[in-house]
Amino acid sequence: MSLPQQLRDESDFDQLPHNIAVSATIADIEEKKGFIDYFMFVVEVRTKGGSKYLIYRRYREFFNLHQILESKYSPENPEKPGPNTCVLPALPGKVFMGNKRQIAESRIPELNTYMKRLLGLPTWFLLEEALRMFFYQTDQDSQHQPRALRRLRPPTRIVRKVKPKMDLFSSPRAEAMFDFRGNGKAELNLKRGEVIFLLQRVNADWLEGTVNNQTGIFPQSFVKIIKPLPNSDTEGEGECPTYSCLRCFLLTPSGVDTRDVCVQEDLTIQPTYKELLSRMRNVFKVDDIAVNYRDPEGDLIRILDDDDVQLMIKESRGQQGKVKRPVNQFPWELHVTLASDLSVYNVEA
Repeated sequence: MSLPQQLRDESDFDQLPHNIAVSATIADIEEKKGFIDYFMFVVEVRTKGGSKYLIYRRYREFFNLHQILESKYSPENPEKPGPNTCVLPALPGKVFMGNKRQIAESRIPELNTYMKRLLGLPTWFLLEEALRMFFYQTDQDSQHQPRALRRLRPPTRIVRKVKPKMDLFSSPRAEAMFDFRGNGKAELNLKRGEVIFLLQRVNADWLEGTVNNQTGIFPQSFVKIIKPLPNSDTEGEGECPTYSCLRCFLLTPSGVDTRDVCVQEDLTIQPTYKELLSRMRNVFKVDDIAVNYRDPEGDLIRILDDDDVQLMIKESRGQQGKVKRPVNQFPWELHVTLASDLSVYNVEA
């Protein structure tokens, strides 16, 4: 790059807004359990102004962003990009079969490379609205509490110089179950069997403590808590999720298979037709199926879209007082049949 070009690029970068994302790294993945199970990528975003925050994105959101950018900026001839076009980095393709966790884990290096190259494109490209909105921290992002951040360590902390007084019998403490080599002066070095006196919790996965006259931070997963910190939930941060029960029936020529499916959704939730169909395929391990419900007259009605789901829920709530159900069970049930079973029809309400 020539010197004038370099100076112009630096000048353009200086004029960017401070909230423009300039780097992004996946810190972890989190499983979302509901009517359909999927994994979200926990992404740490750093802005030009120096701030950093977490956003939570599914793979399909990466895919949708890439399609928008491709339609706007991909040149017809990659060898000769125009003034308002650029060659986009490659996005890892869709995977339709396999273990969802393994698929998500395998995508992390590729998505990190994708984001690095995407945010390394010309300065004018960083002002693209779709790109800015993708890396923008929404209210939902800011309210989400991460369960773990395996790939990010806590911010560097000042190591305490004062040796706290230790009471061997009443002080919060933990025993090292594995050796741990700290990364820098802020982190402790632990040897298996050592007792660490706990000072405070740093986040959901890291603690601060003292051992061998040294004070620093260390991951909780390397130790066994002997006496927990006061007002500390050593088994995990936050409350346990509340599960609701959905009763399902698979109707086949050989008989009826009844399942009670637990989902991490409130009883008032209204799932989409696609969510119900996807979940039932996963529960019964059958692809060629249809979902149905029984109306107040006892007839089996096939569900074909979201309006049918809404009607099913409305009718089921009207029957709540007539049928006794557990408090955590949805007022509606699903009857799953083979898609080729034409004895079930959708009728007009």
